[in-house]
Amino acid sequence: MLLEKLFLNVLIVLAPVLVFTAFGDRWRHFESPYTVGLLHGISSSLCLIFSYYALDLYWDLRYVPLVISTVYGGPIAGFINYLMILATRTYLGGDALWFGFISITLAFLGPLLFTKKIARLAGRRRIRAVILISVIPSVVMLLILISYTMLKQVEKPLDFEPIRAVLFFGLVQTLGTWLSSTLQEFNCERAIMKAEIQRAEKLKTLGEVAASIAHEVRNPLTVVQGFLQLMSKTIVEGKNRDYLQFALNELARAEVIINDYLNFSKPKLTKYEKISLADLIENITILLTPLASLKGIQFDSQLEQQIYVHTDRDQLQQALVNVIKNAVEASKEKAAVQIKLAVKGDRVELKIIDKGKGMTPEEIRRIGTLFYTTKESGTGLGTSVAVRIIEAMKGSIIYESEKGKGTVCTISLPLTTS
Repeated sequence: MLLEKLFLNVLIVLAPVLVFTAFGDRWRHFESPYTVGLLHGISSSLCLIFSYYALDLYWDLRYVPLVISTVYGGPIAGFINYLMILATRTYLGGDALWFGFISITLAFLGPLLFTKKIARLAGRRRIRAVILISVIPSVVMLLILISYTMLKQVEKPLDFEPIRAVLFFGLVQTLGTWLSSTLQEFNCERAIMKAEIQRAEKLKTLGEVAASIAHEVRNPLTVVQGFLQLMSKTIVEGKNRDYLQFALNELARAEVIINDYLNFSKPKLTKYEKISLADLIENITILLTPLASLKGIQFDSQLEQQIYVHTDRDQLQQALVNVIKNAVEASKEKAAVQIKLAVKGDRVELKIIDKGKGMTPEEIRRIGTLFYTTKESGTGLGTSVAVRIIEAMKGSIIYESEKGKGTVCTISLPLTTS
């Protein structure tokens, strides 16, 4: 009878995850911690209602949805689930009510303490962590069983063996946790994949539009620039000469923007060569020193030597200049921009660290999107181009930031060993 009830509980535990799988894409409110907590709370309550009653205790899987909601939905979702379990347990009553309250509270505090650490994991590592966390409620139930039976004389059902029941309970609870967390990870991976596909489609469309516009605009600008350069030979001095120079400078700037659009559309890695990253970064810091000096910013470079990559030097320099320049512009006056270069396995890891205004998680998610920038003036092209170039080099660029504390940009590239 115990096994029948526990396997019924497994189906109840999986119900919220299956609901998220079926309807999560259609209703954005499913991602809310309140919705997560409510659905898993209903699951926990149903587990309690359809539990096996023996030794004045309820044997059920109410804590599996509690762990899942706390880990994947956050503290708010977990707390809603916790309150619903308390309410259902109060409704059911019984002689061991206060032991139930203690059990529920301890079982909730366990996952709550490890939520932030587990949230940083993904895939199989997070599944294993969730299963380990689910051991806490099992231990709590065992302690409650021992303490309650020691304090009170309870009648044992004829077909009930406590030791065997505890073993079955632990195994089925582990099974339920594993199934639920595996389905949750499937949903998370599917959401990430969907976001990546949408981003790729958006970038492709924007890139095609940008390329076509850039090609069309470049031709008349080239003609105008040519005639202005011819005129500059006839105008030697005076205000007209100054105006002409301003016009030529702006045309040059327009040319740079058009080139950025073309690079955004499809970065072209044409000239492959073996590059010393330490030398390249030193040249870039020298190039950006005048800009940094305006704000009293210094570069703190920690570069391992003899690190090489095989790629297009000009394109990589453009990407790194854009990223380091952004760090300088984001930094406070008289601060330092740290640049760390090291080997991590078979890849090169470059970190650009600033102590600027930082970004929110929403701003970080939008980095690399065309026309998006956190600057007061700018097109957002520089960062977009840098991201596309690094990705074309089979690398990755990851931003970590906290509002008011600064930003860490980590660029990873394949290492050249020969």
